[in-house]
Amino acid sequence: MARKPVQLEKMPTFEVDEGSSVPVWVQMKNRFIHLIVSGYYMPGDHLPTVRGLAADIGVNYNTVSKVYQSLEEDGYIVSKRRQGAFVLDVSGMSEADPGATGEMMAADYINRCLELGMTLEDIEEQFNRRMRSEKDRRARAKRSGNGQKPQEGEDTGPAGSGRVVVFPGYADKDGRTAGNGA
Repeated sequence: MARKPVQLEKMPTFEVDEGSSVPVWVQMKNRFIHLIVSGYYMPGDHLPTVRGLAADIGVNYNTVSKVYQSLEEDGYIVSKRRQGAFVLDVSGMSEADPGATGEMMAADYINRCLELGMTLEDIEEQFNRRMRSEKDRRARAKRSGNGQKPQEGEDTGPAGSGRVVVFPGYADKDGRTAGNGA
């Protein structure tokens, strides 16, 4: 007796840029939000299990768990014990805006720094120092883009991005390979 091939659960292709300044879990969350709001995932659709998704894409289990917890807190999905995660009706919601994503990243940054034993004053000082450095770098890059060459030894920005991890999956509904949505 011939066995029927097992149809794999539909899962879109998207990328995580490990060299990005945006944490992997935020990239994944933003992509899931895009897929839910755009209608790729419909209300009631079952999402991959946390363990399964983590194993399939080579991301830490805790990272995927954090994404799902955050999606649930924001009302995009609901987790049912021993059944999995399911998409909720989000027809009235819009995609994540950059301000909300920035606030989420700032909160994550502050919590991580506090876990390292830094005080709020230390964090603020470090942030302000980094902000000044970024403004200076952008000013130098702008000068070099206007025909002015950077000074010898001057940092003109990051040399490149990190390794890109492509999530396994298929083309989207229109046959296009999906982007990262972040």
